Amino acid sequence: MPPIRSDETQPLPRRHRALFVSDLHLGALGCRADLILDFLRHNTAPVIYLVGDILDIWHPLHVHWSPAHDEILALLKHRADQGSRLVYLVGNHDAEMRQSDLRHILPAECHDSISHVTAKGEQLLVMHGDACDARVLRWHICTRIGSRADAVLRRLDRGLRRFGRSLAPGERSLVETVLLWVNAVLALGHGHETRLIDLARKTGHDGVVCGHFHVADLHSDHGLIYANCGDWVDSFTAIAEDATGHLAILGGRQCLAEKTDALPGGLPLPEVA
Repeated sequence: MPPIRSDETQPLPRRHRALFVSDLHLGALGCRADLILDFLRHNTAPVIYLVGDILDIWHPLHVHWSPAHDEILALLKHRADQGSRLVYLVGNHDAEMRQSDLRHILPAECHDSISHVTAKGEQLLVMHGDACDARVLRWHICTRIGSRADAVLRRLDRGLRRFGRSLAPGERSLVETVLLWVNAVLALGHGHETRLIDLARKTGHDGVVCGHFHVADLHSDHGLIYANCGDWVDSFTAIAEDATGHLAILGGRQCLAEKTDALPGGLPLPEVA
């Protein structure tokens, strides 16, 4: 694994009280390792929650790995060496991380769920979120079929792009739009949100931070805080807590479209008080 490059021209990373990232899908065809690496270079925290599906190792058609992927793991290890606490919440695409012989990949604590206490004293349940899928979607075969269908569509997308017009930053291709619609259909009714909020309420928490659904969100519509990190295949977002205990969504496709530097530094969306 390559060492972290020292570059005195690089600005110091923005330091949050806590940082939550999910669904990097390292190893999958759709992973935007370049954007992940840029974001992690510009953002850090004393505790970094890796909220599941960080590695895509649930029987993909083919593992797609590049030097940027190695740099991401090296940078996370570097953050740990600097004193950051890495907390890995296991997802459905990286369930093998529960095995102790795989934890050498990252020097992180490994949990199915954990509590995070904000600066305001709020207790947040942090978990990937697949455990609150609709019952049929919890079957492992659904994850396998979904992974392979996604890989096939993204291979098709790459082929089509060779013959089509170039896309502007932040613009989705036809295949990416179709995949977005599929995620939207699966999320109809917001059943996953209510199930996660019910779980947080039953366990005495003030809210939940999750990933899995690939749609960044932050609200308290169900009476408790619901924070979804989004993903690094389509939305390119993360959740951060500031020194006062407020949460915000960082990044997003809109930052790419506007050609701002807000993807590395973060573009806060409306906060939950």
